[in-house]
Amino acid sequence: MSDSRIVAVIQARTGSSRLPGKVLRPLGGRPVLSWMVRSARAARGIDDVVVATSTAPGDDAVAELAAELGVQVVRGSEDDVLSRFVLALEETGADAVVRLTADCPLADPALISAVVSLWRNDESLDYAASTLVRTLPRGLDVELASRRALLTADAEAESFHRIHVTSYLYDSKRTFRTMGLVVQPAANDLRVTLDTAEDGEMLDAVVAELGDRPPSWHEVVDLLRSRPDITRINAAVRQKGLVDG
Repeated sequence: MSDSRIVAVIQARTGSSRLPGKVLRPLGGRPVLSWMVRSARAARGIDDVVVATSTAPGDDAVAELAAELGVQVVRGSEDDVLSRFVLALEETGADAVVRLTADCPLADPALISAVVSLWRNDESLDYAASTLVRTLPRGLDVELASRRALLTADAEAESFHRIHVTSYLYDSKRTFRTMGLVVQPAANDLRVTLDTAEDGEMLDAVVAELGDRPPSWHEVVDLLRSRPDITRINAAVRQKGLVDG
């Protein structure tokens, strides 16, 4: 078994343009950020969990909640999110980081574990993810970057790549060794991330059905396929593109 150290880094901040404070929003009796911390802790192969937030005063509440949840906090630039991940990498001595976003509260620990396994089985990979070919609902994304790849991105990436952290690893001219996780049947038409008030209403409806626990991805898909009334709640929400910031 590899003794390489893998740290889950959850990016979280309150300054959302469409839904300010969303990571602190209650969902099923606990803050959204707490859902993601719980899922990350439940995943196999993760050695530590860190919340990476900004130094903006508005994010003091994020840091305080993370401390209450018993996880390490790193604070850095609000806009240069990549630099926050590098800070987490350096402070934890990680050999690879799993990138998670706090606005995806239905994260499945089994998916996190599966992506971690891809890298643990071949540590020459620069990047392993469920997003290279999208087959999962938006909001169940899991990405892993090796230490070397993340430091290369930090040295070379500019503009929107610094906001999106990992995009330089799959959307630049440089060739990285990547591997993707794909599920069938595809469910990438579904959306369970939290960007708008409509998303929040939809997540409330899902949690009312599935309860206060990390659901499996197929439970979420099965529920949404059987309940078009729930999927309709946020069906009109458009995902921002890479260059939208």
